[in-house]
Amino acid sequence: MGLKERSYSVLLVSSSGKMNEALLPLFPDAACDVVKTVPDVSAAKRAFADRAYDFVIVNSPLPDDPGIRFAIDVSASAGSVALMLVRSELYGEMTERVTESGVFTLAKPTSRQMILIALNWMSGVRERLRKTEKKTLSVEEKMEEIRIVNRAKWLLIDRQGMTEADAHRYIEKQAMDLCFTRRAVAEEIIDRLG
Repeated sequence: MGLKERSYSVLLVSSSGKMNEALLPLFPDAACDVVKTVPDVSAAKRAFADRAYDFVIVNSPLPDDPGIRFAIDVSASAGSVALMLVRSELYGEMTERVTESGVFTLAKPTSRQMILIALNWMSGVRERLRKTEKKTLSVEEKMEEIRIVNRAKWLLIDRQGMTEADAHRYIEKQAMDLCFTRRAVAEEIIDRLG
C-alpha cells in the first residue's frame, strides 16, 4: 500500500531548514493529513505527547539531543513508525543501535528516491501495525463479552437457582429467540438481576 492510498500523520524532527525544504514536498496533502515540523527533541516529545503520529522522522543530530532514545521510544509506542536520518559516517553504528528497536535509518546525504522508498517501507509497517491493532481490539472485545456472559450466568445461578449448564443454555436460547447477541442478552440479565 503506497502513500497515496492511505492518509498518515507525520512528525518531522529537524533543525535544518534545508532538509525541511527538501522533505516537506515529499508528503502530499492527499497522503499526509497532518505534517508537523519541530526543531528539537524537547519539542518533539511535547508534540508526541499531544497526539500520536503514524510516521516520525528524526534528522539527527538535533540541537538538544541526537534523537536516538526518542526514535526508539516512538517505535515502541503502538502505531508509530520511526525513521532516523544520520550522517553517513555514523550510519553503521546508529543502525546497529536502533534497528533492533524497529527504527529505520538512512544515511545522509540521501536522495529523494531513497526517502520515497523509506516512506513506502514505513507505510507497509504502519499498515501491518493497523491490522495488529484491529486483531488486538477484536480479542479484547471477545474477552469482554466472555466476562459479561459469565457474570450473567453466575447471576442466573445465584438468583434463579439454575445450574451452570442451564444458565448457559438459557442465554444461548434467548439470544437465538430474540435475534440478539449473547452479550446483549447477558447485559439485560445483569441489569435485571444485578
